[in-house]
Amino acid sequence: MRFIPLIVARPEIQMAIDEAILLARIEGKVPDTVRLYAFSPSSITIGRFQSVRHDVNLDEARKLDIPIVRRITGGGSVFHDEFGEITYSVIIGEDFHPSLRNVESSYRYLAGPLVDALNDLDLEAAFSGLNDIVVNGKKISGSAQTRRKGIILQHGTFMYATRVDVLGRVLRASKEKLRDKGVSSIWERVTTLEREGIRLTRWEAYELLRESFTRGFDIEEGELTDYELELAEKLIEERYGNREWNEMR
Repeated sequence: MRFIPLIVARPEIQMAIDEAILLARIEGKVPDTVRLYAFSPSSITIGRFQSVRHDVNLDEARKLDIPIVRRITGGGSVFHDEFGEITYSVIIGEDFHPSLRNVESSYRYLAGPLVDALNDLDLEAAFSGLNDIVVNGKKISGSAQTRRKGIILQHGTFMYATRVDVLGRVLRASKEKLRDKGVSSIWERVTTLEREGIRLTRWEAYELLRESFTRGFDIEEGELTDYELELAEKLIEERYGNREWNEMR
């Protein structure tokens, strides 16, 4: 598998790159790929079928100059803190491993390196529900997925020092959803490495994940092709940099 080293960029660029890799992989132009990246500035991504106004506090997001971009994957709204979160993505053929044929087992297989990385820090991490990873009963990572023509795109968060107070200001969590989780606020629902007593820099968190993905998959460092970069530029213009796409619901 190809590994793309850390890219730090705006949300429309990151989402465009993920889809560009997916499209290129479908066409057989690139191999299965793992990459790690960070958002700058801090950003919000929302699921393909979400309502921006229902799931994001737009007034707070604008006040804090936090851009919002719609993903092509499902799942909920996500606050990507440039000071405390790394995102992973895996673009891979369903025939790579038997676990990938089933949705639930595929989430756990592809996010397995995150659990391993947390265990390396002597934290008892476990999967919860379909696509969350928890430490001490609190969410520290969530993933989302889409499938096209036998190829999976899965990406998700790794919160090493996310500012949970900012997360709580910009994302809306319904009382019903919180009640289902047995909590009364986002603060009770979410944790980070820092909240668990482990302080890492972005580079240390990146290296931790890179080493874990190296153990989990046979990866070799590479780079984005000119074709992928051209696709990404087109996708930014047509979709991720387009207000009509981002605010369609």
